[in-house]
Amino acid sequence: MEWFKKSKTGISSSNQKKEIKDNLWIKCEGCSEIIYRKELERLLWTCPGCKSHFRINSRVYREILLDEGTFEEMDAGMTSVDALSFKDKKSYADRIVEYRKKSGLNDAVITGVGAIHRRRVGICVMDFSFMGGSMGSVVGEKITRVIMRATREGFPMVIVCSSGGARMQEGALSLMQMAKTSAALALLAEKKLPFIAVLTDPTTGGTTASFAMLGDVIISEPGALVGFAGARVIRETIRQELPKGFQRAEFLMEHGFIDCIVDRSELRETLNRMLAHFMGPVKLDRVKSDLYIDADGNLKDQYQDLPRNP
Repeated sequence: MEWFKKSKTGISSSNQKKEIKDNLWIKCEGCSEIIYRKELERLLWTCPGCKSHFRINSRVYREILLDEGTFEEMDAGMTSVDALSFKDKKSYADRIVEYRKKSGLNDAVITGVGAIHRRRVGICVMDFSFMGGSMGSVVGEKITRVIMRATREGFPMVIVCSSGGARMQEGALSLMQMAKTSAALALLAEKKLPFIAVLTDPTTGGTTASFAMLGDVIISEPGALVGFAGARVIRETIRQELPKGFQRAEFLMEHGFIDCIVDRSELRETLNRMLAHFMGPVKLDRVKSDLYIDADGNLKDQYQDLPRNP
């Protein structure tokens, strides 16, 4: 019976099951299809079946919209403080620390200057992973600063909105950001510089009631939830059933609240065409100003078709 006493460690180690990562396959909430993660990334996080747009973070949006290597972040170290000593189940200060660890962000928006097809733009990208993209003092201040810089230096603004609204832990301080960002956009408009708002799922509350609806052009991704108060609150207030698709992008476009619905794969080119319409062609440099980039991203010479002297 010596064979019975032999160690089986070698056998057990060789037969161990390979570890399967939990995030290799993702279920679409729209059609319940199970999709390979790499395929989703290739499709910019859009379901190949029902075309539902998954929520993505601020880093992915910047990669989709901006020319590679052109983004220069502003006010990266700015963080929120617990001015009101707010506490519910836990203190606001503790929540800030918790969300900074979870999201890897200092607050719910990333702001800076980048380029879309070589055109310099101010850009703000809100991130729902940080306290539901809520707008507090830091969010309002960062957005205002980049708008003011765009006003001074003469370039257009793009804001990608994703927010649950004003941050209740900051009380009236968060509500003040609605007026502050709106005032900054008014100064931008006085300089005849365009502002394009991109609404993603969700865009609600104080964000919708301020800068999200002030764009010269308001774009939405398909199926995005856009509104001020929640559907349940509205239904209970007016005591009526709400129409099908209420507060979704398609409903809002039908009723004239947004200008167009753009698939994520076409968002960058759509922004480029709109900015070209407002700002004209991109000059490559100040010396050889006859060269420019047209709305389709092609290099052109504005003098090439003119008749030449013999």
